[in-house]
Amino acid sequence: MSSIPAGIEPHCRKSPFTDPWEPLYAKKTDKAVILGLRLATAHTNARGLIHGGLIASLADNAMGYSCAQALGWEVSLVTINLAVDYIGSAAIGQWLSIESDVIKSGRTLCFVQSLVLADDAVIARANATFRVVPKKA
Repeated sequence: MSSIPAGIEPHCRKSPFTDPWEPLYAKKTDKAVILGLRLATAHTNARGLIHGGLIASLADNAMGYSCAQALGWEVSLVTINLAVDYIGSAAIGQWLSIESDVIKSGRTLCFVQSLVLADDAVIARANATFRVVPKKA
């Protein structure tokens, strides 16, 4: 079960925080950036369950990228609120994806929500508010 879904490519935005979770994958749509990865032992907690911190962090990333895309990649974004509801679990080997929907984007704030899926079953939902900041020259 190591195949990657069609249309998904290696994620090009690297970060020291997410490096231990590589390989990460992404797909840009007209409205969002979908993030995904194949779940492995490194993504689990001491009980062998997929760690909630992984879910929250990847949801935060996917929602931030989706806001950036909605704003033409011309600004930076800073998370000012993040909420995650965990409603299921996932197992090693499943495909985890975060699919976001930008609710409203403006000059100062961007509101976004997402569903976190494990092999197409919803295991969490998240929403966030981002502060829109001009990119440094």
